[in-house]
Amino acid sequence: MDRPTALIPRHYVAIGGHGPEDVVADARGRVLTGVADGRILRIDGLTQPRAARVELLAETGGRPLGLELLPDGALLVCDTERGLLGVDLADGTVRVVADEVEGERLRFTSNVVALSDGSVYFTVSSRRYPLDQWIGDIVEHTGTGRLLRLAPGDDTPEVLLEGLQFANGVAASGDESFLVLAETGARRLTRYWLDGPLAGRAEPFAENLPGMPDNVWRGGPDGPIWVSLAGPRVPPLDLLHRAAPPVRRAAARIAVRAPYRPTGGIGVLAVDDTGEIVHHLARNRSGFRMVTSVCEASGHLVLGSLWERGIALCEPPAAK
Repeated sequence: MDRPTALIPRHYVAIGGHGPEDVVADARGRVLTGVADGRILRIDGLTQPRAARVELLAETGGRPLGLELLPDGALLVCDTERGLLGVDLADGTVRVVADEVEGERLRFTSNVVALSDGSVYFTVSSRRYPLDQWIGDIVEHTGTGRLLRLAPGDDTPEVLLEGLQFANGVAASGDESFLVLAETGARRLTRYWLDGPLAGRAEPFAENLPGMPDNVWRGGPDGPIWVSLAGPRVPPLDLLHRAAPPVRRAAARIAVRAPYRPTGGIGVLAVDDTGEIVHHLARNRSGFRMVTSVCEASGHLVLGSLWERGIALCEPPAAK
């Protein structure tokens, strides 16, 4: 992998809420995000960051994570407490799209993508740990993540993949023939085929990433898939993942009780539909920490974070 180019936050936009975990951009260059108290916010005016405006769109009553804008202007929300939600951005109405699968309550839904045929695919990060104990799943390496599909017109999702290591971001290839999933706990991207002779099968797409992938975002079929790196590679953690399950469980019990503070290193990747990394941007010491999402908007790379109280705006990389 080539040496990374600098990822330098140029502007910080406070949004009046904690933990803008996912950021997505609309056609007008505005950024939508969800924060810890359940609000869905829209940030406008990023061409002049010091005068950016924050607008309240809706309140989910839970904790929103991954977002997906639909062609009709509605918004899909993965809410870690309430399941998969739909938001009417015109009036702020929130409805439950799906809140159980196979008789089990949906918890820790993480990221979602909608395809042109109306089907919706979304991830569940962990069936064992809640959001506020996410580090326990990373340490124990439970492999309880899932990929789910909701067919057009259905209100009951089906499970497509199980055994994922903290399933997180999800995006479609340019031709929608496969999905790209982020497995945070395995530091890899996984391809799940939707069409062709391999339909229904999963395979590695990009492995041994330089950090732990979180949310992913694609602005259009011709652009790359942007991948946020929520934390660096931790070699002792790689060793722990090869230990026996009782050892990992004991370590997880310690981890969820220990105070967590993210490192100052941040990073993002962009990959194409062959799995090649076309951009790698990183910074070892940054005032903005724990990058859990990235998108492009109004000439900026926009960073979201489960840790921060705002978003960061960075210079986009030069085209290759």
